[in-house]
Amino acid sequence: MNRGVIDREAHLKALMLRGLDGDAGAWRVLLSEVRGSLSAYFSRRLTERADAEDLVQECMIAIHAKRATFDRGLTFSAWAYAIARYKLIDHLRRQGRRATVPLEDASILLAGHTVEDGVVRRDLSRVLAILPARQRRLVEDVRIGGFSVAEAAARNGFTEGAAKVSVHRSMKTLTASVTGHED
Repeated sequence: MNRGVIDREAHLKALMLRGLDGDAGAWRVLLSEVRGSLSAYFSRRLTERADAEDLVQECMIAIHAKRATFDRGLTFSAWAYAIARYKLIDHLRRQGRRATVPLEDASILLAGHTVEDGVVRRDLSRVLAILPARQRRLVEDVRIGGFSVAEAAARNGFTEGAAKVSVHRSMKTLTASVTGHED
């Protein structure tokens, strides 16, 4: 994991712990810093700016209201990201849409310093871990690394045709594994 992400997580968690211990200034700083990350998170996932801002506000309220549920042994970002994710899913359900993030777009989730950085990386690693190592490397090369199927095939000892089939089947397997755990 990137050193900047680790430092940011340590900083946010320290602010959270100080806020829980009664430091109002640390609590205000934490909410201020998290606001930008939440805004970016929702803006990337919603087309309506007003909806994104509404969800940022809902999350800020939820973080404040649910702060007593924070487990001091866990990361702050994982906790805050879980709140944001559930607020987004609730919003999409109210609109009659299902929350999905195609695996092909996983690189978007890993970009920049956002609230969910560590959680997304961990979740993506867990999802990809269900594949045999050779197929996993192929999917990572094609879908995350930006290699063409021909380049990834050569890197991983596949023919181009076999690589296409393997990536397709692997994506179906991954989609089925993720879809089964959403609800």
